[in-house]
Amino acid sequence: MTAIDPTAERNARAHQYSQEGRGDLAIPLFEEVLADRVRVLGTDHPDTLASRNNLAGAYWSAGRVGEAIPLFEEVLADRVRVLGPDHPDTLTSRGNLAGAYESVGRLGEAITLYEEVLADRVRVLGEDHPDTLTSRGNLAGAYESVGRLGEAIALFEGVLADSVRVLGEDHPDTLVSRNNLAYAYESAGRLGEAITLYEQVLADRVRVLGADHPDTLVSRNNLAYAYESAGRLGEAITLYEQVLADRVRVLGADHPDTLVSRNNLAGAYESAGRLGEAIPLYEQVLADTRRVLGDDHPHTLTSRNNLAHAYQAAGRLDEAIPLYEQVLADRVRVLGDDHPQTLASRNNLAYAYQAAGRLGEAIPLFEEVVADCVRVLGADHPRALASRGSLAGAYESAGRLGEAIPLYEGVLADTRRVLGADHPDTLASRNNLAGAYESAGRLGEAIPLYEGVLADTRRVLGEDHPDTLAFRNNLAYAYESAGRLGEAIPLFEGVFADRRRVLGADHPDTLTSRNNLAGAYRAAGRHHEAITLFKDTLEVCEEVLSPGHPLTTRVRKSLETLERETNQPPAPSPEASEE
Repeated sequence: MTAIDPTAERNARAHQYSQEGRGDLAIPLFEEVLADRVRVLGTDHPDTLASRNNLAGAYWSAGRVGEAIPLFEEVLADRVRVLGPDHPDTLTSRGNLAGAYESVGRLGEAITLYEEVLADRVRVLGEDHPDTLTSRGNLAGAYESVGRLGEAIALFEGVLADSVRVLGEDHPDTLVSRNNLAYAYESAGRLGEAITLYEQVLADRVRVLGADHPDTLVSRNNLAYAYESAGRLGEAITLYEQVLADRVRVLGADHPDTLVSRNNLAGAYESAGRLGEAIPLYEQVLADTRRVLGDDHPHTLTSRNNLAHAYQAAGRLDEAIPLYEQVLADRVRVLGDDHPQTLASRNNLAYAYQAAGRLGEAIPLFEEVVADCVRVLGADHPRALASRGSLAGAYESAGRLGEAIPLYEGVLADTRRVLGADHPDTLASRNNLAGAYESAGRLGEAIPLYEGVLADTRRVLGEDHPDTLAFRNNLAYAYESAGRLGEAIPLFEGVFADRRRVLGADHPDTLTSRNNLAGAYRAAGRHHEAITLFKDTLEVCEEVLSPGHPLTTRVRKSLETLERETNQPPAPSPEASEE
């Protein structure tokens, strides 16, 4: 009878726990295996080095990057010394270290290391070796992370073609390559191509790996996200709900992927205006993530951020702002000042300050974010461009149009140059510039710009995309500002009807459209219609959004003003419920 090696058995269990997302169980086992191998085999034995690499990987997966990176660096140095710089395990270590650098936002170091690993693998293993193909894919992903989308897509396309040729259409690595290319298309705003490719990957993974394989579930999640990005919210929500149910059944309720699915479903509910469902789900995700992964895990920090965003969407700024402040402090402490997620937190907090009218705090924070994004990510990174647009919006809110408009114009020129004329971010930049022209009374420039961006958005994103509906609303408002009520009112009516059909009657955007239409009726002297519509809108806003929501307050104020102007008795205030 063959004797059982207890160390090997513990190592196998540790790997299994890692695959199941149970870092709390995997890490102690990997630590035991490492101690055993150091004692029995010595510190320099290849198996000992492999154990240290495995432990570093487990720390990384558990969000303990401060422990993972030094251990990866140590393993790499020892493998270079013991095995030589060209040994496959050494090359693996360099790739792992590059990935860890990428995960903490040290993108310049990551890219340099990825490029070195790729060159060495080509030299040592050859162009067509699977590890070489993996290196090319990793480098492409890093290019994507720093906003070098043209280089990333070209490299992903090459990796996919070579994977098909070398490994075959159905190899798991080929399927990963297809998925990665789809993600890059999505990042570049090429949603039609991304969705088609995601659908193909999903069908192939179901056929090759089975419906319940974790990679298949990842594909279904990715397709749902692409549907959400394309404004196809009904399809996205259905697919997210299906993925969540399957992950609970296959992986368990506490698996990190299951927690991600709950978060994604909550996000889709939020996008659909179903805040009453989104917020309790976000709260559940946060509680579960804290319990399973710990307070400082990056997923936990993301969950806090998302809950804060939902509170803000619901008009609960008194809850959102302290939560954003907590997330920012935690990300600075855990991830560092310059991590991309830390930069995102500063931006989100600035937005919340702006929403609360605290422009004196919002603007300096936006300015800080712009400077940091340019310094850390580069001036042409999409996030740096977006941060400049956010700063311009804050200047506009503060009435500093002389600063806002040139900044908007610069952002538009740079976004068009970097991302292309049809990228959704470019279309949004054109819309924002039109809004600033409108704010400055330059309606002769604003209206043609609104009309042009609406035509292009219809062509690129489709008639029913939320951005298309938003831009139609903005054009209608500009027509109203210009006194062109004969054009504004039919457009407001159309947007209201389409938002009600696409988003639902209770979506905040739909309620905004009802309020805007009532305002246009008021401007046209159609006071009876305006009062009726304001009253109906107010009733729904109070029920769906809460009496204190900013939109509810805005509708109530408009109604009260119109009733005073027309000597109508005011609408009764909501009565306290009796028990």
